[in-house]
Formats: sequence, C-alpha cells, structure tokens
Amino acid sequence: MPVNYGEGKGMATPDPMRIPNGLSVSEVARRQALEQFMSASLPWMNVVGIGSGVKWTGRQPTGTPAVLVFVTQKFPAAALDERDRIPAQLDDGTATDVVPVGHVSAQPDAPEVTGLTAAAQFIASSLGGPQALTRRMRPCPVGLSIGNVAVTAGTLGGVVYDFLPGASANPPAAGIGVPSAFYVLSNNHVLAASNAAPAGSAIVQPGRADGGRDPQDRIATLSRFVPVQFAPAVPVDQHQNLVDCAIGQCQQIDATREIYFTGALRGWRRKADVAVGDLVRKTGRTTGTTLGRVISIDATIDVGYGAAGTARFKDQILTTGMSAGGDSGSLVTTLDNVAVGLLFAGSAQVTIANHFETVRALLRVELAEQLL
Repeated sequence: MPVNYGEGKGMATPDPMRIPNGLSVSEVARRQALEQFMSASLPWMNVVGIGSGVKWTGRQPTGTPAVLVFVTQKFPAAALDERDRIPAQLDDGTATDVVPVGHVSAQPDAPEVTGLTAAAQFIASSLGGPQALTRRMRPCPVGLSIGNVAVTAGTLGGVVYDFLPGASANPPAAGIGVPSAFYVLSNNHVLAASNAAPAGSAIVQPGRADGGRDPQDRIATLSRFVPVQFAPAVPVDQHQNLVDCAIGQCQQIDATREIYFTGALRGWRRKADVAVGDLVRKTGRTTGTTLGRVISIDATIDVGYGAAGTARFKDQILTTGMSAGGDSGSLVTTLDNVAVGLLFAGSAQVTIANHFETVRALLRVELAEQLL
C-alpha cells in the first residue's frame, strides 16, 4: 500500500490518510464485519483480519471511514465465488475496502549461524542487511538483537520495572518509590519461545542467531510473560490474545532505555490517542530505523507462529510495512520518541504491533513515567 504524506500541502488541507474529526466506523458495522468475515465455521477465502481505517481508491487514500478487510491476496471479483466477494458496503451503509497484507507471521527470526569465528559473525550480521543491529553491547540500547537461548534472535524493546506503590493501569498513573528489579522487554516468542521456555531460562544479547552464547552473553533471565493462545489447540474464535510480550530480569547497568540512533524515550501514549494516519518509527535488529504510517488501530488479525500454530489477535495497531524477521520486539514510537506499541508480527506489506498501554497493563511494568 503506497503512502501519501501530503508533502507540499498547506496546513488546512485535509489529510486523506486520516479519518476526519466527528466521523468514525460504527460499532455495529465493525461487529458485522467480525462476525461475517472472520467466522471460523464459514471462513472467507484469503480473509485474515478486519479493522477500521480509510477507504483507498486508485491506490490513494480518500479520508472516507471504512471497514478494512485484510486478505492475503487481492483477486478480481470475477475470479471469486459469489460468497467470497466482499460487499462494497455493510448493512448500515459503512464502506468496505479490501486490503492485501500478504502472509502475516510473528516475524520469523533470523536463521541461526553456529560458531563464534569472525566469518560466522560476519555472516550473521549480513543476514539482516547493512542496517542489522546484531553486535554485543553493554549497556545495551533498545533496538538491538536479543533472545532466549531456545530461539534465534529478536529485538530488545525496552527496559522496564514493576509498578511502584500508587501506580495503576486504569487510569494510568506512575507510582513512587525505588524499583526493586529491572527487566528487558520484548515479545513472548522472543524471550519465552512462544510459551515454551521455563522461568529463569537464559536470555542472551545478541541473540543466538547473531553469535550470542550462554553464559558469556547472558543479559537476563526469563521472569514472566503473557501466554498466547494458539489454534488448533484453542479454536481461533475463542482466542483472547491482545499482546505478545515478556520480560526478563537484568542488571540495571547492562541495559538502557535509550533507543539506538534515535535517543531517549520521552514517555508513552494511551491507545485512545493513537490515530489512523499517525507517523511512527521503530528501531529493530534487522532493518534498523524505519518509518511507517498507521493504517488501523483496532485490527483483529490471524498471525502465523509456525509450528506453534495460528493466533488471532484483537485490538492491534497495523501500519505500512516497516519491519522484517528479527525485528520482533521493537518499540514503536512517534517521531518524537513517545511509545505507542510493541512490534510483534508482519509481512512484506504491513507491520503489526500491540498497543503499549495494553502491554503495560498486563505485565504491570513501567517503561517511561510520562503519559504524553
């Protein structure tokens, strides 16, 4: 999906990537789309998700609110059975738009390169291209390679600590006191091997694919994670997945909240204040620093986890493509370094992130004290 940033336009010109103030996709339309297009008993061809956004016409955004139907591949209507043709609008008149997103997966991490020779280290770094952040660093900044010893490599998303006395999730409030422990933050599938790693297992920086070995490169030990539900063990229509996140206890001196290349984190933003059309940025192990734009803030989407199965996630941020395998765990921020999401999945066309507010609430950890 191409991105039009509105360059050269005056401040008064409406941004067609944004839903105009006062307009929205109705909850009735969204519920109909979820029940109709995401039915587990009567699946639609190629449909992997739905969300709210703006309709595109002629490869350009129009600013018209629409229910987005995410498909692996877009086919001409004539090539589809009548049942698999997405209607132009829903029962209440809300427009629909079919958005090709490819095969969405939990950003399968880089292949492992064994050995610690200089040649092996060079190969490991080159797997991610010239921007790969695969070296060992202490203290380690956000954005570099990390992973449980049972996986290959993902990305360090932040350094956090447990809620202090007086802290709360809703309404969000920072507490007062001295943190008793510090943790590295990333995805469940990066730090906890998709629910499989035991508490206390070693986390190395860089990740194993980039030459990290235990104990010499251990930076943390797995503390806790939010379990992910997978199909076929649990039917997708029963999934309640909101986050793919985990933390591992580390020494404060070994990691920093500074984001590699982009600097200090300023704070975090509530999901109600993240909007379609927002410009966002991430720094990750494989593709370094990249920019994208938010397509949807409430996506329900099926994500492949390889042998672990498929997981349906609700209430996700979906952006233009800004990541690749090994970027899992990257912190997604505004351009002025305010955290909005935790990247965990994607394809060649799109990137998917958990709302950071939800990650904070479910792990009960503080990443930055300012709510911005």
